[in-house]
Amino acid sequence: MVLLDILSAGFHWSQLLQPQFYIEHGGLWLILFVVFAETGLFAGFFLPGDSLLFVAGIYSSDIARELYPTGNEILDLFMLMALISAAGIAGNSVGYWFGRKVGPAMYSWKENMLFKQRYLVQAHDFYEKHGGGAIIIARFIPIVRTFAPIIAGIVQMEKKKFFFYNVVGCIAWVFSMLFAGHFLQKWILAEFNFDLKNHLEVIVLGIVLVTTAPVLIKLLFSKKDPSRIDKL
Repeated sequence: MVLLDILSAGFHWSQLLQPQFYIEHGGLWLILFVVFAETGLFAGFFLPGDSLLFVAGIYSSDIARELYPTGNEILDLFMLMALISAAGIAGNSVGYWFGRKVGPAMYSWKENMLFKQRYLVQAHDFYEKHGGGAIIIARFIPIVRTFAPIIAGIVQMEKKKFFFYNVVGCIAWVFSMLFAGHFLQKWILAEFNFDLKNHLEVIVLGIVLVTTAPVLIKLLFSKKDPSRIDKL
């Protein structure tokens, strides 16, 4: 029924990049799927994870009513945080599991212009040294968070270590985005009578710029040295 409604309304693929699209047409369940798919499915790298959670924080009370209206904004936020964090943890776990399954076979792959055996060795050494922090930080960086758990699995990062930092990273990411959206909307509306719901396009663009800026700066200004993965 939801799919028919979307198609009848004149769906365009660009709507997949708009957080409000998911909230309007699927609510909580579609948010959970997006958060899972962003790391659990290869195709999820283009999905709007950060901006979706920020906007979900703005609409947190409305979204919570779909499941269980507590009548308390803090309880609503923590309920959403628990469910969305679980979806993110599950998505990362699937990516990690896939990486562990395909990883051993990659060591026997024939080298070519894009693939070198030394890349696997360098990735393994990188995760041994920075693995925990890398998993947490990757959660806050678009595209990178899609492939970080897969690479961790490929290089056979220790399961317990991955699980711990996976949980910490997911909870920190979801908490910061949801609460920032909710309380920033509440504060700005009270202080300046400015409703963020009427300016979502600008907000989403700002979040995309902020979250991708570190990656762009690193790519544009870092020294080219393909022999060291820790410079990526």
